[in-house]
Amino acid sequence: MSIPYTKGLHELGDGLHAYLQPHGGWGWSNAGLVTSAAGGSLLVDTLFDLKLTQAMLDSMRAITDAHPIEAAMNTHANGDHCFGNQLLAPGVTLYGTSAAVEEMQAAPPNLVSFLFKEDHGDPVFTAFARECFGPFDWEGTQLRVPSSIWDGRLELSVGERAVTFVELGPAHTGSDSIVHVPDAGVVFTGDLLFIGGTPIVWQGPFQNWLDACEAILSLDARVLVPGHGPPTDDEGVRGVMAYLRHVYAEARKRFDAGMDAEAAADDIDLAEFADWSDSERIAVNVESAYREFDPGRVPAPVPELFMRMARWADRH
Repeated sequence: MSIPYTKGLHELGDGLHAYLQPHGGWGWSNAGLVTSAAGGSLLVDTLFDLKLTQAMLDSMRAITDAHPIEAAMNTHANGDHCFGNQLLAPGVTLYGTSAAVEEMQAAPPNLVSFLFKEDHGDPVFTAFARECFGPFDWEGTQLRVPSSIWDGRLELSVGERAVTFVELGPAHTGSDSIVHVPDAGVVFTGDLLFIGGTPIVWQGPFQNWLDACEAILSLDARVLVPGHGPPTDDEGVRGVMAYLRHVYAEARKRFDAGMDAEAAADDIDLAEFADWSDSERIAVNVESAYREFDPGRVPAPVPELFMRMARWADRH
């Protein structure tokens, strides 16, 4: 089916909806709603700040008045998929994996706000942070983490409808999960899929992400709702896999040649992926690949990785 990539709520059929946020770049994530004929509904992810999340919930009200949100699930820990959790009603059962909850607690809204809203004295980083994160406002945002913890796989019912949560990470983050609605042929993939945008390998390993993509393909879904970008089908999954394989192979060549990670990120030809948004994520992806090639490598702190992306964007 053809789903226009425009901001707002879009019907997927069979009582399912996707909430889309073009252009899909930094912070502009998607969410989903799964309803049941019996009355209740499941929300898949919230958004990056309270204003955006409230707008999404308002757009769903005509549906959720008849199908109240009884459960919600965060696909992973990045703030653009969970910082709106506090707007969910207290009685909503909020699901998340143990690793995702741990990561959420390590990067709460006040820490994210400090990193991107404060002037840290570097004009290149400041310009990058303002361009990518300037639209978002975390004033008054309180972290609400899932209290219903699951790991691996969870089968549950949304009314009469069977829904499956499957943890397929670590890959993009320390825990990445999908929501599969078999009777509708729909999968909400979280950030295991970026469509038209550059994937970012915060955690890895790369092979885990490739295996996760294979698992998504095996579900033979008619619609895949990515964490960022327009809804897609299996072709979108194969595009993500091609990017990951390309970066991994090119990083390996440069690692073996003794090139440092930041220079390697500059040197790699993005080829067919050059027109994907947020290309600066190559700086993180190369660092993650180098960490695989050298297991003793000390992980670079997240602020340093954002600095590298800012410098890459400034140079390119």
